[in-house]
Amino acid sequence: MLPIITSLVQTLAVNGLGLLAGAVQAKGKEFIESKIGVRIPDNPSQEDLIKLKQLEIEQEQLLLQYTLKQKELEIEESKLLAEMHRASQDNSTNRWQSDMGSDSKLYKSIRPGTLVYILTAYLLFALLSAMGIDINEAYVKLLGEWGQLVMLAYFGGRSVEKIFEMRMHGSNKKEEQ
Repeated sequence: MLPIITSLVQTLAVNGLGLLAGAVQAKGKEFIESKIGVRIPDNPSQEDLIKLKQLEIEQEQLLLQYTLKQKELEIEESKLLAEMHRASQDNSTNRWQSDMGSDSKLYKSIRPGTLVYILTAYLLFALLSAMGIDINEAYVKLLGEWGQLVMLAYFGGRSVEKIFEMRMHGSNKKEEQ
């Protein structure tokens, strides 16, 4: 936000024009000026503040709508992000269950094999570095990040699979009774 707008928003808020300050901050000074039909001075005098307060009272419904709309958009965006994350987790779980249900040894061993490979490479880099051989730091950092990701996916994924299996077996027992 521009320093002038920040100063204006602070001035409005301090002088009891919180609704107008919130609308200016959320939508921008020019947008609010065009909607209410009045120019808002960058450095309002006491007289300007009194006029703006009268205008705020008259335009309160409009200003509230803009402020509430902004909040609704933020909530909707949070819900959408949460749904996308849940769907991503569900897809990963389904892929892993499919891999474990396969007859192929490659599908069943790809995650542990990848984990062993990355840990071995990381250990090799550590040993070479200890012997004084210079290893590019970018490779070590990248390999470390991959290691974290693979460990989280492997061990976290296994936990999810076990929880899913326990729920499936629990629901099967209920059906049998």
